[in-house]
Amino acid sequence: MESIESEFLLIILCCTVVLSYLFSIGSRYIRVPSVLLLLLAGMGIRLIAEVYQYELNVPLLVVESLGVVGLIMIVLEAGLDLELKKSRIKLIRESFLSALIILLLSTSLISYILYEYLQQPLLNCIVYAIPLSIISSSIVLPSLHALTEEKKDFLVYEASFSDILGIMLFNYFISPEIFSIKSVGIFSGNLILSILLSGLVSLLLLFIMTRTKLSIKFFLIFSLLVLIYAGGKMLHLPSLIIILAFGLMINNWHLLRTFPWIQRHFPQEQVNSLNQLLHSITAESSFLIRTFFFVLFGFSIDFQTILDNNVMRVGGVIVLALFMVRFLYFRFFLKTNVFPEVFFIPRGLITIVLFYKIPENLRLNNFDEGILFFIILVTGAIMTIGMLFYKKKPSELVEEPAFSERTDIF
Repeated sequence: MESIESEFLLIILCCTVVLSYLFSIGSRYIRVPSVLLLLLAGMGIRLIAEVYQYELNVPLLVVESLGVVGLIMIVLEAGLDLELKKSRIKLIRESFLSALIILLLSTSLISYILYEYLQQPLLNCIVYAIPLSIISSSIVLPSLHALTEEKKDFLVYEASFSDILGIMLFNYFISPEIFSIKSVGIFSGNLILSILLSGLVSLLLLFIMTRTKLSIKFFLIFSLLVLIYAGGKMLHLPSLIIILAFGLMINNWHLLRTFPWIQRHFPQEQVNSLNQLLHSITAESSFLIRTFFFVLFGFSIDFQTILDNNVMRVGGVIVLALFMVRFLYFRFFLKTNVFPEVFFIPRGLITIVLFYKIPENLRLNNFDEGILFFIILVTGAIMTIGMLFYKKKPSELVEEPAFSERTDIF
């Protein structure tokens, strides 16, 4: 195969960014998630490369590193988007319970499916099931423009909570010991320690950003956040909580008015300008990382593996389980309208990153990666179907009545 020239590679990279912008604009009209379009674009680039016999080898470490950076950006962006108000207590409670219960039920059901299909140790099946049970906020958040504010807020909170809870659950199950009082105590202690550290680290980061005279601020803080994440992982701490707390603190600074010394050293106006800066740069950075990550991941997908009968059968059963768990929870527990929220079951960046993080001793020997590809593509397509049938235009949106009050569902 011919080696690709550096100039041609630069053209591909720049065209990919431009194409991603066009996808983001077009997705508002065709209601197809831009991430799904990026995956398909990556698969298309692979086909073109094979036809013209160009060699484009992307090291797995590059894709994994992009995924980790994207994960940090997603958590930070989630913290910056979550606004804590008394009027939103019910919304936060319902979205948290939705994320937690659906995550646990989905993990249990998928674990059983993998256990019956692969006949592998149950713990290994659970570790594989957790990433498949996490809603991808990197796909959900950019796809909410056509929904009402109430639906949008619920899905933002739910996807953010699903990310955080799923990551914490995954980290617990890949620890050396899980079914012991000692392991539960260590995990709880690390969680409490991370919460305490999050306040101190957040104030330190805020001090650096508000006191530095240089205009270059964001990537200094971003580098510190990556160092905190990597250091926390080495110390087996749930370090993403620190990053989430930093975003939450910046976006909800008004709640700290009861501490005069904090308000004296960090005025509200100063924090507000910092909040706007972080929102802008985080969105831009997330867009860039998401673009290259999903294109590279799409490039790595072998379409033939998805068409395998076993892959389609197992993947189809798992997708059906995810959909039914979500539908039943919305119908009988949340007791609210299920359309189009029930269709928001996409799996994406976090699912892929956590799959890379599965330890060697917990890997399933005969798990076909085509199942992962199949689930990501099909769940994205299901969300697209939900959005396509949600016909109302943004200017015409009116909140629908509760599910129990509707007679047009069935």
